[in-house]
Amino acid sequence: MRSNTEQGIVWGLDQVTLLNPPEEPLSDHFLEILYSCDEPATVQLDCIVSFDTGITSTLPLRQWSCVPGDPKIRTLALNLPDWLVYQADGIVPDSQWVLSCILLASVRHSGFDDSKKPVAAQDVATLQPKLFFDRPVKQHQLCIAWSTQMLQLTQPFSKKQCPLERETVHLLSSLYASTGEIFGITKTLDPHSSEVLEYLRVKAISFPWMRHAVVLDDTEGYFVIGGGRYIRGVEGFFGPLVYYRNRVSPHSMSEAVIPDVIRTVNLTGWLQTCHKFHVEMTLKIMGYSLQAQEQTESETCLDAFHEWMVKDRLPPQSQCGLWEATVPQRRQAANLVKLLAFKHGERGLSLPAVGRALYSLSLHKLDGASSTGVVSRILPLLLQAGCLADNRALHMSSVLYSAGLGVKKQPNKAWLLALLAAQKDDRLALLQLGHLHYQGLHGLPTDTDLAYAYYANVAKQTTLDRLNHTPDQTYVEAVYLNNDEMLNLQTSEDHHIFQWLKLQAGRGAAEAEQAIGRMLFWGQQGVSPNIQKAVRHYERGAVRLEDPVSMYDYGIVLMTGQGVERDIPKAVTFLKKAMDHGFVPAINALAWYHEQFEHDYKQAVQLWEQADFLESPDAALNLGVVYSQGLYPGKPADQFGFLDPDFASDCMWRYYNLTIQSKNPDPYALIRMGDLLYEEHDDRQKDLFSAAEMYTRAALRNEPQGWYNLGLLVEEGFRLPLSVLIDLGLSELYLADNSVLLSTLYKRWAAWPEEGKRAVPVVSVQRRQSGGNSLREQWELDSFVGYTAEAQHGGADKVQYPMVPWSHRGRAVRDAERSE
Repeated sequence: MRSNTEQGIVWGLDQVTLLNPPEEPLSDHFLEILYSCDEPATVQLDCIVSFDTGITSTLPLRQWSCVPGDPKIRTLALNLPDWLVYQADGIVPDSQWVLSCILLASVRHSGFDDSKKPVAAQDVATLQPKLFFDRPVKQHQLCIAWSTQMLQLTQPFSKKQCPLERETVHLLSSLYASTGEIFGITKTLDPHSSEVLEYLRVKAISFPWMRHAVVLDDTEGYFVIGGGRYIRGVEGFFGPLVYYRNRVSPHSMSEAVIPDVIRTVNLTGWLQTCHKFHVEMTLKIMGYSLQAQEQTESETCLDAFHEWMVKDRLPPQSQCGLWEATVPQRRQAANLVKLLAFKHGERGLSLPAVGRALYSLSLHKLDGASSTGVVSRILPLLLQAGCLADNRALHMSSVLYSAGLGVKKQPNKAWLLALLAAQKDDRLALLQLGHLHYQGLHGLPTDTDLAYAYYANVAKQTTLDRLNHTPDQTYVEAVYLNNDEMLNLQTSEDHHIFQWLKLQAGRGAAEAEQAIGRMLFWGQQGVSPNIQKAVRHYERGAVRLEDPVSMYDYGIVLMTGQGVERDIPKAVTFLKKAMDHGFVPAINALAWYHEQFEHDYKQAVQLWEQADFLESPDAALNLGVVYSQGLYPGKPADQFGFLDPDFASDCMWRYYNLTIQSKNPDPYALIRMGDLLYEEHDDRQKDLFSAAEMYTRAALRNEPQGWYNLGLLVEEGFRLPLSVLIDLGLSELYLADNSVLLSTLYKRWAAWPEEGKRAVPVVSVQRRQSGGNSLREQWELDSFVGYTAEAQHGGADKVQYPMVPWSHRGRAVRDAERSE
């Protein structure tokens, strides 16, 4: 304290204290503040709020004067902002995520000027802000407008829950059987739509929760499970896989938690049991093979040393050894091993061979069964065959368990067996799993990505099967049971239809010879495939009947070596004969031969052009491919020149229109869409307003071409809308002269560094008919001079020119850009 003895006045210390601050922001709290000062001052109450975005805001609440004297207590209503206390309801505005809230009371003296008031004393109290949906709803005293009432009925206000966010991402909802190929599952993540979660996610990149110093942005790149086109595949079983974006798993890092789905399938139990069965069957193969060898050698005369070696290798008491003991469920498998060992010896006996034999035995027993009751007795044989690497047995067992045919229905057991077969690349098992996950059957979650992984594998194998036809393949035909005509066409080699066709073929009917060859080659109309027989019919039709279709078919099988020894010169001879008869597919085949074998693109193109003249769609496709790859003799590469211009324009319209609908469209797509909107087409008119919007969006995404194209529109007399200028931050130029606006737009374009501008073909700068240069042309001339001078002084590798919209170029310029 200090005293003034002359006047007899005692002044107090500078102090301020918050006597009863609330624990959280409240709307009806009466705050008591104790304060005093030793000279005239100001007492100020502020609320300091910090947000998740890193912004801190100071909100002045109350301010009053303090005169020297005894400490005083002032009671005041704490009037905090509604967005800090209440839920957003259309009247109360929404706010950013509040991290902290502090009440600050201070005593301030006047400084050298009114703007500076040094703090003499202060006191703070921390308030704990509530979450959005934990806050109370404000009871408004005034009548609410009808529009606000309707707003309150919308989902964001009526449904009181946090917005759906992929904070915990299930990258793989179930188990995935990976074959180790490129058919894995690829996932991508988008940024959070919530500003709070996105702030926390970005912050976690610099401060990851992992133990190691890993910097990770989960929106960059891909999550690949099981392998992909650019990631080496891994064989095995994956999933379920959960990714926590902003926080660690609720389970500790040292605690191993087995998901329920893994417990349900019990894959580990199957693998352990199967391993024991492998060991047992391996011992039996060794023991029975030695017994068979001993029996064989006993019938021949051998030296004493050889007999001693054989006895040393035999297990003790081999006549009734422990390795021969087995449980009743495996007795048939053991007997089968013994039979195969004495029949084929050790060289022809292996675990897969035993598995195939068990599967064949199961089919034989099923084929002779009179009821489904036999399934329960045969199923152990199928499971043992599947354990010994017979994928067909695994799939059949899965189907029996899934359908409940002769056994109790067990969806989980069926799923396990399908996973085991699919992991070994069994086509039917892959189809089965794809269907289960696509439809979400048997309690499995619907997962289109997982279904696609299985379907893609089958599709790739099907494509390869068509190129490598074998008699084991079956041609799938869609025959409806209510279509009597198609049903009557189903036949076999002993059926009267097939026999009639053979009779007609013997009489010289080329169509009958073609039909027999087709049915035998592909196994159509109920006929079992027999490629060798089919080739004989092709040869007879080509040689005896001189049928161009048979000549073509025979030439193809000779060239590919299917059902006959490969003979390319002979194949070319028959294809040429078919071409001489005017058979268009033979022309395409010869063109393909010249491209693939002779690498004679000139001859190939001539043949394809000949077939294209005869309206062959395959020839048109092949010409387009050759043209686009720059293999067309005497012509540069052109990806669009072979297309009809209207068709190409429609294709580009659809492609770029879909591209700009994405969350983060590529700026080049916006430019190209703007060019298409600028152009006038037969079925659509020129839309300069939409074109300007596209160029604006591109400019705002740091694409300098957008500024340049906007300048072209203005120079052509189009007045940019006010909305476009507002987005560009140029609203003050709405009523300005066009020359000012043009100068601003072209300056924005010219300010970009040259490496940020797209390299384009040379566009000649021409003068207008009036004789003078336009402003755009002047900028182009200035840029041209600058680039040329830089190139002459070694400052640039090549001369570059400003890019103009597609619609402003001539045909020659378009062709040059496409070739580049």
